[in-house]
Parts: sequence; C-alpha cells; structure tokens
Amino acid sequence: MSRFKIVTADERLTAPRGIKGVIHGPAGIGKTSLLWTLPHESTLFVNLEAGELAVQGWQGREIRIRDWPTARDTIAWIGGPNPARRDDQTFGEAHYNAVCAEAGGTFNEVLPGVDTIFIDSITVLSRLCLQWCKGQPEAFSEKTGRPDIRGAYGLLGQAMIEALTHAQHTPNKNVWLVGLLDKKQDEFNRPYYALQIEGSKTGLELPGLVDELVAMTEIRTDDGTPYRAFVCHALNDMGLPAKDRSGRLDCIEEPHLGRLMEKIRGPAKPIAERLTYSAPTTNAA
Repeated sequence: MSRFKIVTADERLTAPRGIKGVIHGPAGIGKTSLLWTLPHESTLFVNLEAGELAVQGWQGREIRIRDWPTARDTIAWIGGPNPARRDDQTFGEAHYNAVCAEAGGTFNEVLPGVDTIFIDSITVLSRLCLQWCKGQPEAFSEKTGRPDIRGAYGLLGQAMIEALTHAQHTPNKNVWLVGLLDKKQDEFNRPYYALQIEGSKTGLELPGLVDELVAMTEIRTDDGTPYRAFVCHALNDMGLPAKDRSGRLDCIEEPHLGRLMEKIRGPAKPIAERLTYSAPTTNAA
C-alpha cells in the first residue's frame, strides 16, 4: 500500500476537523468563564490554574494537573500516538500505550462524546514545564555540574513545542489554550503585546501552530461604555496579536466561544471577501 494518499477536494471539504486555537487576554477579563459558553457534556476542562471558582457549578468534567509529566501524558492521551516518533520518545506508540493503560483505556473510551478540550492555562503549563526542565541533565553544565539556565530554557522550548504540536494534530477534537496577555514596551518605549509564557521560543512559534489566535479584551463604545469582545484579525486598531485561519470571522466578535466555533465551521466567505490585494482608495481632498 502506498504511503502517499491524494486527498480530493470533496474529501477535504467533508472531512471532520477540529479547531485548534489560543485565547489570550488580561487577568480578570473572563477567559475561564468561557466554559459557560460550551456544552458541558462534550467539553473537558484541563485545569492547571486551580481557577474553578470562576466556573463553580459548571457541570462538565475536569482534569486537574499540577506537574509537567502529567500534563505531557494528558496531551499524549488526548492526541493519540505520533507515528513519526520512536518508541523511546515521548508521544510515540509506547508512550501512548503506557498512558492509556494507566488511564484505563483510550481517551474516547474513557470520555466518550468529548470533542472540545479547554486548557487553562498555557501560561501555567509553561511554568510547570520550566520547573521540570530545571531538574533534567540538560540543565546542568557537563564540566562543572552547576545549573545551566540556558540549557533549561533550551529544553523548555523543545518540550513545549513538541507538546503543542502534538495537540495541534489531535484528530477530530477542538483544543483551546487559554493564556495571559501582557502589555510591554520595547527599547524605544513603544507599547506592544505579548503572550505571558516562559521562554521566547514558545511565544514566537505558538501563533504559527494554531488555527485561531483570539484576543479577549475590553472595548469601549463611543460614549465610553466598556464591553468585552474577541479580536480575531491580525489587522486591528489595537495592535493585539490575533489571526483567523478560517477566514469566516469578523475582526470583532462577541465573547462566546460556542458561537465562535459555530461561525468558524459555517459557510466560507467568497475569496474576494477574505483577501484583498490592493491598498484601499481614499477620496482626494
């Protein structure tokens, strides 16, 4: 049997696909509370922040994680085995089988009907990963045996990208990562926004891994009334990191994750409405 499979347009358009995305925003804006906008019977809450007070009373299922090995094994369990990995590597067949044996079955067997994974938060996930990396051999100098912070951060970037790439390739599941957004200043005192995450490698590569990068923020009406909203386009007046790979979202969307996913799966806009190839024209004075 050939290793090369040609996928036709009809097969590609009808194949079920999960949505992979990041929702970032300042503390207290209501990111964890987005769980209330998702159907509890088909959603799994992966809780790294102990932030369940915001969703007290939510009826969905939850996994609580307090260390990196458990987080990594959970991602392997959800995503399945990676055929490109050897048996002695994480996310390979042997790793996946060991996790399934400990969990009592595959993810779909243990949690049938769950199609959306809500991970809160990637900020804490990176801290757990860094803490684990600092105890690994790569985090110590071969010559002196002393801690080598560069080695720890190098391992951090590798471990986080491997885990997030595996989550991105999870078949037929929606995976949403929640994170804090910081407002910073560059060396010229110009403001910019960055995802609060340990290590520069993960923060730089994450936007390219996911389908949707959504900024949850406060916007004000003309009379100054504040309201929460999703910013979904890279070209926005606020300079917020965002992108929409589906081409179905408006720049500003209501902060309802369930309806956002419905719109992403909805009819595609004509290509002429999704992309423009010329600069806007302005009327001469």
